[in-house]
Amino acid sequence: MTSFRRLVVALGLGAAALSWLAVDAAAQAKPGELDAVLRQMDEGSTRFRSAQADLRKDLYERVVKETTTQLGAIYYLRTPGGIQMGTKFTQPVKIVEIKDGMIRLFDPGADHLTEISIKNNQTQYESFLTLGFGGSGTELAKKWTISYLGTEQLNDGKKLVSTVKLDLVAKDANTRNTFSHIVIWVEPQQDISLKQQFFQPSGDMQTVTFTNVRYNMLKKSDMDGFAIKTDKKTSVDRR
Repeated sequence: MTSFRRLVVALGLGAAALSWLAVDAAAQAKPGELDAVLRQMDEGSTRFRSAQADLRKDLYERVVKETTTQLGAIYYLRTPGGIQMGTKFTQPVKIVEIKDGMIRLFDPGADHLTEISIKNNQTQYESFLTLGFGGSGTELAKKWTISYLGTEQLNDGKKLVSTVKLDLVAKDANTRNTFSHIVIWVEPQQDISLKQQFFQPSGDMQTVTFTNVRYNMLKKSDMDGFAIKTDKKTSVDRR
């Protein structure tokens, strides 16, 4: 399994392609409408410093026709070196950290740490990390062919939020072999995503929802719960 696919699995971003979403005439963007959304994301990106949220991941597996759910929390932090991210899933506990050109996957139950260097293709990884979390509309358009699917009200855990629904098809052929397309629901002014769906050619589909989003409020103490704590007994696999 490539390091890219390992990231997909670790983050719960692996999904499989269903049929292409049909976009009816009512959802088609009016002239300039998509451009306006991308400009809002450009502006939001300049203000984005951090985000933290509760996370729900639903994975539908086509072969067995079953859905499994994982709950957890996530944070994104803009640093001088790029985007730093931490995810902590519960039941069982799994921790994922992407920082300083490294993916670290920690399984406390097995006391096992996997480290994968992504320094040679960090830009590719960040194109996925920033799907609606601090990534600019300009950068999004460079890497994805974007279709406007209209607007939708989503519950962020406290209130309804108006989001823009975008369908993304990677311009890179290798990425399209992994994801047929991705759909994101983004609040463009703050450049925050509330929902993402990932589709792969196998027929699996994964839906990730974010609630109780805290915008530009992340403190160092908030990241303590995402810390990877190892000792001399921890087995380490470096790749």
